[in-house]
Amino acid sequence: MDSRDVRRPRVQDLVAAVAATAVYTGFAYLPGTDGQPAYPGPPWLAVAIALGVGAPLVFRRRWPLAALGVILAALTAATLLDLTREPYLAAALAAHTAGSAPPSRRSAPALAAALAVACGGVYAGQALVTPSGDRAEAVGLALLVAAAVGGAWALGAAVRVRKEQEGRWERHLAERAAAEERLRIARDMHDAVSHTLGLITVRAGVAAHVPEADPRAALRDIEEIGRSALTDVRRTLGALREGGPLSPADGDLREAIGDAERAGVAVESSVGGLDALSDALRALVHRIVREALANAVKHAAPTRCRVTVAVGDGTVAVDVVDEGPAGWRRPRLPGGHGLAGLRERVLLYGGELSAAPRPGGGFAVSARLPVAEEGR
Repeated sequence: MDSRDVRRPRVQDLVAAVAATAVYTGFAYLPGTDGQPAYPGPPWLAVAIALGVGAPLVFRRRWPLAALGVILAALTAATLLDLTREPYLAAALAAHTAGSAPPSRRSAPALAAALAVACGGVYAGQALVTPSGDRAEAVGLALLVAAAVGGAWALGAAVRVRKEQEGRWERHLAERAAAEERLRIARDMHDAVSHTLGLITVRAGVAAHVPEADPRAALRDIEEIGRSALTDVRRTLGALREGGPLSPADGDLREAIGDAERAGVAVESSVGGLDALSDALRALVHRIVREALANAVKHAAPTRCRVTVAVGDGTVAVDVVDEGPAGWRRPRLPGGHGLAGLRERVLLYGGELSAAPRPGGGFAVSARLPVAEEGR
């Protein structure tokens, strides 16, 4: 916060305190009808009352209830001594501050006490102690004082409620932004790690359970998949550290297909038109294909799968269809959050994603992404 923003309210309170003190001191020297001062008491008492009215305005923001109490006591004394019976403007200013301060159990009782003291003092001074009118006038002046003090407190309370609502909304936005950022990091880390670990598990399972499998070839495949996983992790962490989206690397789609083939999925692919897309859209297409292939590896390998990516009519169509398990079946791997995170990405981009078993067996993942909306 700028230091000037901190000093400005203090300067304003000091100016108000000096002005109120000067005005109430001047009341003691106002001439009456006979040319003598209207206030009959000693000047030092008028100065003390004036200080009691003005000085608390300096600390009204720090101790609002204490400032209001001192000002009310001084104004009541001024009323009873017939120094002045103005409608308690200093008390209204202090009441506004008390109403806008954070709520406490003492706030409402303090308001009730302030209204009782102010109205009682005005009525007693106007009609009983130093009468200057009839009781109807005293009641009217008391109601005017109550309206000034109570209305100022109500305006301060309205300001406080509005600030509290704004604060809750800002906290909600901050929590939502933090949740979205955690979700983004989880999706990116899932893309970088989960599917490659699944491929490694499947390849190792094939080597362990299929007698004719070549263990050395399996180890070579696991090494290549592990190196690819390390590259993906480094790229993802770099993008997260810089705060930007994860961009696809050259050959990533071919690498994803190759990894799936090494894990036991025979992939037939037809990919075209990706060069005309932006990095963000190509990255999303790559994620869809990679997650769909990882899903086929986890739940259907060994199997056959077809990958189709076509661009046309302002839409990118991505289809990954597998034929379901065939032959030897490895132990089923537990499902994760890959398709759910993928659906969130596609929806945020303005596209549509469907993932469901096929009637004739197997599983199909289909996505339609708008090219014209990729700026979103």
